[in-house]
Amino acid sequence: MAKNQIELNIPKGSFLIPIAIISLIFVIKSTETIGPGEAGVIFERFGDGINTTKTFGEGFHIVAPWNKMIVQKVRQQSISDQMNVLSVNGLEVRVDGTVWFRPDYNSLGNLIKTKGTNYVSDILDPAINAAARSVVGRYTPEQLYSSKRDVIEQEILEEAQDELKDQFIIVERVLVEDVQLPNTIRDAIERKLKQEQESLEYQFRIEKAEKEAERQRIEAKGKADANKILSASLTDKILRDKGIEATNKLSESPNSKVVIIGSGKSGMPIILGNQ
Repeated sequence: MAKNQIELNIPKGSFLIPIAIISLIFVIKSTETIGPGEAGVIFERFGDGINTTKTFGEGFHIVAPWNKMIVQKVRQQSISDQMNVLSVNGLEVRVDGTVWFRPDYNSLGNLIKTKGTNYVSDILDPAINAAARSVVGRYTPEQLYSSKRDVIEQEILEEAQDELKDQFIIVERVLVEDVQLPNTIRDAIERKLKQEQESLEYQFRIEKAEKEAERQRIEAKGKADANKILSASLTDKILRDKGIEATNKLSESPNSKVVIIGSGKSGMPIILGNQ
């Protein structure tokens, strides 16, 4: 009895194709490239979740395909915000500011495990707002508008750092870019500052005039004292000797001829005739 035979025409080595595809998928799933300024932590699907003991830096990494690499920026970053806060006297002030921050590289796993990947909006923003309200509430509008800007920045920074010291977020600097007051208050402050400046200029002019008058008084007194001393030292004999000396020099001049006849009331020679 003849049997029908079915021959399968399967090319040799064709079974290697699925293996190659599976291997490629495995390799793709098992690698991760972390870019510049970034770092990553491993989420262990069959373990305890986020591995908080190791942070992966920039470059190429092999990861088990059943795990997941969570990548976050760890370089310095910034956020800007506008906050409506109250001054010490209850006036509403709008503060525009920028915060420079970065996550703690060595604690990135703890940050993601306890705060999540949205830590900027969930943790950082509320802390900065609270610090700004606390600090601005200590100052008057005049202080906020004029000379206290750098002090306010430092105080907000210190309060934010204190608030976030156990939150695995490092705040590096706070910049207060603008403080906006209601127009009526701002105009009043500007008028006051202008009047103070004018008063300072007027006081400066008065002090300058007083110093100049004092200088002139001192100079005049010095001259008067000098004349008094000179007058006291000029006796009749000294004056007569000086007069004779001057007359002799004049008589020796080649351009004149001198005839001396007697003397004047002061005993000085009388010179007649000049050429």
